[in-house]
Amino acid sequence: MIQQFRTLSLLFFVLAIIGCSSDSGTNEVPEEPVTEKPEEKEEEEEEIVSLSDSELLELVQEQTFKYFWDFAESNSGMARERSQDDAYGGQGADIVTTGGTGFGLASFPTAVERGWISRGDALARLDKILDFLETVPTYHGAYSHWYLGSTANTRPFSDLDDGGDLVETAFLIQGLLICREYFQDEDIDSRITKIFENVEWDWYTQGEDVIYWHWSPNNQFAINLPIKGWNEALIVYVLAASSTTYPITKDVYTQGWASNGNMVNNRSHYGINMPLGPSYGGPLFFSHYSFIGLDPRNLQDQYANYWQQNEAHSLINYNYCVDNPKNFEGYGPDSWGLTASDSRTGYAAHSPTNDLGVITPTAALSSFPYTPEESMAAMRYFYEEQGDILWGDLGFYDAFSEEYNWVADGYLAIDQGPIVAMIENYRTQLPWNLFMANPEIKTGLDKLGFSY
Repeated sequence: MIQQFRTLSLLFFVLAIIGCSSDSGTNEVPEEPVTEKPEEKEEEEEEIVSLSDSELLELVQEQTFKYFWDFAESNSGMARERSQDDAYGGQGADIVTTGGTGFGLASFPTAVERGWISRGDALARLDKILDFLETVPTYHGAYSHWYLGSTANTRPFSDLDDGGDLVETAFLIQGLLICREYFQDEDIDSRITKIFENVEWDWYTQGEDVIYWHWSPNNQFAINLPIKGWNEALIVYVLAASSTTYPITKDVYTQGWASNGNMVNNRSHYGINMPLGPSYGGPLFFSHYSFIGLDPRNLQDQYANYWQQNEAHSLINYNYCVDNPKNFEGYGPDSWGLTASDSRTGYAAHSPTNDLGVITPTAALSSFPYTPEESMAAMRYFYEEQGDILWGDLGFYDAFSEEYNWVADGYLAIDQGPIVAMIENYRTQLPWNLFMANPEIKTGLDKLGFSY
């Protein structure tokens, strides 16, 4: 089933994508149409106003934010997992996502600051979401991957995944803490704090020096998937160390997440050194999801400098697409970005070692802080060259392939959310500044030995 791919993405990349690719590739950009009469062409060019970089950034952010505002599930205010009503056996309109909602919440302050929504409306929506989160079943404080918006019941993500999902819970809390710091509302503050304090991070270790991803009352720890680096889940360990009620020890981070230092491998591709991660870095969401709030600019521990890590990962992904060793149509310096998304035959974790000829806009656009020039070139190509083929009411469609003349028919919350937040981190650093201002986060980072 489609939903099973995302749960297994970590395990797939940590264990199975070690490998290399060859060089060479081409890039073909469609030519602009030419009118028959020179004077008519000149008039047409005068009428077309090209957006400035700032205007285009604003447009893409605001349009993409509509996924979380205009398109939110009506009963809960939560983000729908995906936009297609007929998905998941016809339950697409009812399934809401915990982590995807967290990504959307992370941009509520941006939406207020930029005037897309009012502060009052943002607080009302946040209140509605908190009402829902205070109603749904939790599992030792952790939230499920999915719920049904209409009933507030857990909707299993897979046969064994019908309880707590600690990674999705961390993405949710990351967004909530950004909102807590921004709105400074007494009622909202206390409710978000309670959600954070209720998560039993240390219980999810099973008494070992590692955190486990899933638990349910029906299947307990049957999935048995430890959260080990390097991947998208650094935020789990930071929040677990920051907890004032159920914190982990530093040994859990050192022995579990960092494998006692063995997660460091110092790979090099295209002359770029990358301290952590699988060959070619894996899908680009590794450098996005935890860093919507966690500021990598000065973040360092004994294992890596995390700005270097994320910048290297992004540039390696870019250079791979420019090299285009499989000679896919449309790859090049203006059209790049491989990450997990919809694909031609379902959901796939795209990366240089799993290249299926599919470009996913969130990959390049959510990398704006790390690759501003390369990401801007991609944004212009997606908007100006692909145009209405790729651009819809809720932003860019999830993925496309010029090689196979294919475009996804909708959107996913976990792909739309990072676009808004990471572009804002590039523009004003607002999500980073808000998250890092939370006093618990500073305590947790200090405990784990980070400088920041």
